[in-house]
Amino acid sequence: MLSRTAADLFWTGRYLERADFICRLVDATARLASLPSTYGGDPTAWAGALAAVGVADAFAASGAEMSEANVAPFLTIDPANPSSIRNCLERARGNARAVRTALTLEAWENLNGAWHEVERFSGPNLSRARAGELVETVRRAVLAFDGSAHRTMLRDDAYWFLQLGAAMERADNTARLLDVKYHLLLPRDEPVGGSLDYFQWATILRTVSALTAYRWVYRDTVKPWLVADLLIFNTQMPRSLASCYDELVELLDHLGRGSGRRGPATRTASAVQHGLRNTNIEAVFASGLHEFIGRFIADNNKLGSAVAEQFLF
Repeated sequence: MLSRTAADLFWTGRYLERADFICRLVDATARLASLPSTYGGDPTAWAGALAAVGVADAFAASGAEMSEANVAPFLTIDPANPSSIRNCLERARGNARAVRTALTLEAWENLNGAWHEVERFSGPNLSRARAGELVETVRRAVLAFDGSAHRTMLRDDAYWFLQLGAAMERADNTARLLDVKYHLLLPRDEPVGGSLDYFQWATILRTVSALTAYRWVYRDTVKPWLVADLLIFNTQMPRSLASCYDELVELLDHLGRGSGRRGPATRTASAVQHGLRNTNIEAVFASGLHEFIGRFIADNNKLGSAVAEQFLF
């Protein structure tokens, strides 16, 4: 496969995963911000959403007031925000169109349809109801794309590069959400590992569709250290860091067998996977959750560079 084709498929997967994550984040943040403070409402929720996506500085540069009326459109439809849902879908569609023959008809139609659906929401104003409709539309469209790709695409390089981009982006999103939300929601007088309001942590779990999974695994009230354990180490949880890296190593093995060699990308992913398998949540909290997540994000970025150097240039 040509490196340009591989790059287009890889970034199609990343941009679609990012669009899905921002949809989940906007929905969860709106829920959290609308709660009374006595029930876990968080006045910094929208600032946390911007930080989780990594666009806080870009929003600050716009000079807009920090409010739902300004942040929700910025995260969803603003063409000036490179990570808005609209721009993510536009870039995913552009990459997919460049390699149209590598996708099945069903996968392409779902992606192309999602783009046209989002175009309906373009405009200067976006009410809460319209933002909710947009979020639900994009979530359904991304699920439809994933389902059509899973059911109709050959298990070859095209499918593996598509999934490789998605898994790498998913790991990054989960890590950033856990890091940003943990520190923003931790009260100043609350020790690390202390109890926090149920509604706040339940909202974090809803962002990654993990609330039901949490209840099945721990059968306990929502506690910060158990949330971190689920989202970092539980390989049964598809969005956990450990699960993402098991998938990344498997995908890189497929690509390595196809090319007849294992390269630096596989070694980098395997090293991260080994590190996750040989530590636990107690060790993470002992050394510092923020520090652990910072190292993980740096390693994930290093893997992205290794994948680009080995396959995409």
